[in-house]
Amino acid sequence: MTRFRLTVEYDGSPFMGWQRQPHGPSVQQAIEEAVHAITRETVTLHGAGRTDAGVHALAMAAHVDIEKPISAFRLADGLNAKLRPLPVAILAAQEVAGDWHARFSCVGRRYIYRIENRRAPLALHAKRAWRVPLVLHADAMDRAARILVGRHDFTTFRSAHCQAESPVKTLDLLRVRRFGTSIEIEAAARSFLHHQVRSMVGCLELVGCGKWTERDLKDALRARDRAALGFNAPPDGLYFAEAVYEEDRRNANSF
Repeated sequence: MTRFRLTVEYDGSPFMGWQRQPHGPSVQQAIEEAVHAITRETVTLHGAGRTDAGVHALAMAAHVDIEKPISAFRLADGLNAKLRPLPVAILAAQEVAGDWHARFSCVGRRYIYRIENRRAPLALHAKRAWRVPLVLHADAMDRAARILVGRHDFTTFRSAHCQAESPVKTLDLLRVRRFGTSIEIEAAARSFLHHQVRSMVGCLELVGCGKWTERDLKDALRARDRAALGFNAPPDGLYFAEAVYEEDRRNANSF
């Protein structure tokens, strides 16, 4: 039995999310079926996180155990062949220790949220960004974002369906940058609550268009009440960008 670590890129538009669902297609199901097509083994794929319907990934980490002798290179190529024409790609595959776990070994997760701040409809980025026609002040959004950095009770920014034991999380990074008409919001933490990133982005958008002040955002955080939330940003612009592991940090520091 060999455990493989996979790095997965996908467009979440046609899926009900990462996790296998009884009522629609999922990324997990697509990859598990591709593994079965190659190995004839029924496997369970474990991911570093779970993305909702319509949410994308630049580099989701996952692992799978396979009995059939196969190289990481052949596995990645074979999966990509079986996954066509679905918008899912295995960027990399590598053998890892049997106790390595995509979720439980993960020490950090990073998300990116993309906004297209323009009046014209999205031709190239439809379903891959949130179009906001009102002028957004990215500098004001970035200043407000710093309010949320640190260890807080994020109940206001937590889905009613969140299964986390505690609403207290430590947000390591939340920053907003503008690149022409594009606005990129980057968030990093060890782990996130369900809908936390989209909820934070929705409130920052209110700050950016002048409907909320920094005080309003502080009050929403302190309220610890979902009713104090502005709104959830749509899933279109959200990307799981990176899963961080200790061995990756050690390898990076060795250069």
